[in-house]
Amino acid sequence: MNKPIIEMRDIRKTYETGALKVEVLKGISLTVENGEFISIIGASGSGKSTLMNIMGCLDTCTSGEYILDSKDINSYSEKELATIRSEKIGFIFQKFNLLSKMSAYENVELPLLYKGIEKKERKRRVLESLEIVGLDDRQDHRPTELSGGQQQRVAIARAIAGKPPLILADEPTGNLDSKSTEDIMNILLDLNKSGTPLVLITHDNDIAKLASRIIRISDGQIIKD
Repeated sequence: MNKPIIEMRDIRKTYETGALKVEVLKGISLTVENGEFISIIGASGSGKSTLMNIMGCLDTCTSGEYILDSKDINSYSEKELATIRSEKIGFIFQKFNLLSKMSAYENVELPLLYKGIEKKERKRRVLESLEIVGLDDRQDHRPTELSGGQQQRVAIARAIAGKPPLILADEPTGNLDSKSTEDIMNILLDLNKSGTPLVLITHDNDIAKLASRIIRISDGQIIKD
C-alpha cells in the first residue's frame, strides 16, 4: 500500500516576540493520501497559512511530527529544506509571483535552470506545461501583457514543470474574476485527476467544495463539521 504524501501529527507553532508568546497552531494532525485533493478552509487569522508554510517547508513547527513523502522533515537543515521545496513541491500563490521582466516561457523555465536540467529537456517541459494550461501561444508574453487568469496559468505551468509529487496552492483564485477562477480550478482538477495530490487553501466555501475532502481550521485547530 502506498504511503501518504503528507503525515502530520500534533503540529504546534508558537511565535515569540520578547516575552509575548502566540500559539498559532494548537495540535494539528492530518494525512494527505497520494492522489488526494484536499481543501483547507478558515477565516483570516485561523492558522491556515501558517499550516501551509509548514507543509511547504517554508517554516518549521515548534513541536510535532511532519513526514513528507516518507521523509521526516523536522530534522532537516535550511539547505535540506530548500532542496525538498525544489524537488518535492510545486507552489501556486495568490499573487502569482512571476518575474515581470521575463516572458511566460522564461518564468516557467527558471526553476528548471536552478535544478540543472539540460536545455533540450527544459524546453520540452516548459512547452508541455504551457500547453497543459492552454498558454503555449503566449509563451513570449511578459506578465504585464497577460490577464490575471493567464498569469496564474503561467504560475501553474511553473509549478508543474518540475514534476513535483505534491502541489500546494495558497488562495490561487483570490485575485481572479469568476470566469478566470473557473478556468484555474478546472486546470487544477485535471492535474489532480491525472494523479497529482493537491492541497488548496481558501476562504471560499464554493472552491473548497470542489475538493474530495475539506479540512476546516479555526483558532489553530481542526474543527469538525
